[in-house]
Amino acid sequence: MNKKASLNVIFLTVFIDLMGFGILIPILPTFGSKILHISDFEIGMAVAVYSLMQFLFNPVLGKLSDRFGRRPVILISLLSTAVSYLIFSFTDSFFLLIVSRILAGLGGSNIGVAQAYIADITEKSERSKGMGIIGAAFGLGFLFGPLIGGYLSHFSYATAGFGSAAFSFMAFLFAFFSLPESIKQKETGLFKIRIFDLKFTKDTFKIPSVGLLITLFFIIVFSMANIYGTFSILGYKIYGFTDQENGLLFGIIGLTGAIVQGGLIRILSKKFSDKPLILAGTIFMVIGLGMLPYGVNFLGVSIIIIILSIGTGILQPTLMSMVSKFSPEKGQGAILGLNQSFASLARVLGPLWGGFSFEYIGYQFPFLTGAAFTFITFLITLIYLNTEKIESTKNV
Repeated sequence: MNKKASLNVIFLTVFIDLMGFGILIPILPTFGSKILHISDFEIGMAVAVYSLMQFLFNPVLGKLSDRFGRRPVILISLLSTAVSYLIFSFTDSFFLLIVSRILAGLGGSNIGVAQAYIADITEKSERSKGMGIIGAAFGLGFLFGPLIGGYLSHFSYATAGFGSAAFSFMAFLFAFFSLPESIKQKETGLFKIRIFDLKFTKDTFKIPSVGLLITLFFIIVFSMANIYGTFSILGYKIYGFTDQENGLLFGIIGLTGAIVQGGLIRILSKKFSDKPLILAGTIFMVIGLGMLPYGVNFLGVSIIIIILSIGTGILQPTLMSMVSKFSPEKGQGAILGLNQSFASLARVLGPLWGGFSFEYIGYQFPFLTGAAFTFITFLITLIYLNTEKIESTKNV
């Protein structure tokens, strides 16, 4: 199978899987509030445990994919995701909700593997474009998934869970029959799996450019993760939005992300270097996050999240491609998995702080915290990141 066909297959696989994930995004917080009657902080915990599993297992799946291939790891993770959504459909307690999110987090630990798949089949000069394909799959998944989730929740939350499971199983079948292996030579020799490999983490951060970029990505994801469990609650409790309206807002986020990461980023990356793109993305994010609690109505919030989504749409593929470009060729899966692991840690801390601050400090604080940390990223990039002097670590 040629490179273009392989890119199309990985795009469709990630898109279908993320569409299933996107179905639950707008309804999970309101499900916890309306049906399970749990607190905003417990909702944050349910969102965070998903990312905790990704933090622990992203590097593991990355290393497994270096050793045994990308294809089998992606297939098994898709099945795990489908099972998690089935459990959600029968959830009637906070405990079962946590169990379903743990399994979903295990399955969702395959994003680093998908990124490594892109790295396997693309040249460094076209890496941003390749990573943008995954970003576009995320965007489209978040476009159609929340819209479908909002519609299905009108029948029941269980129906939405069954819909998510169906899409993940469809992604498994599609990948099983269409996704070829991307590694030509798999790793051999002594092989050890650690849940969190501290030595490997230290060695990776000794590569100055990679360590700085992973740190920047961590801060950006934390800033955005503050709103993962609180955005729907903000709409439900403060603005009075329905599940359908929340789903539409997430759909707008997905559409904007797909446009930026699926097309606009290619044009921008040709005209501008990485540093100005990162600076511009952080400015959009600061404005969007800072203004979200003051959107007044549906139209105002819609405009603000478009601004926010432009920022994240620029930042995520740019930073991911930089991590890939300046990492050693050998072990791309492990390093990209580590990057996703730290991103998942940010998604643990963000919802926990977001849920806590929303409930106990004030509904504005998750969003203002995100804006403040994004501004810190702007300053770090402006002062410390010099892409002209970053040396390639190809031979490390």
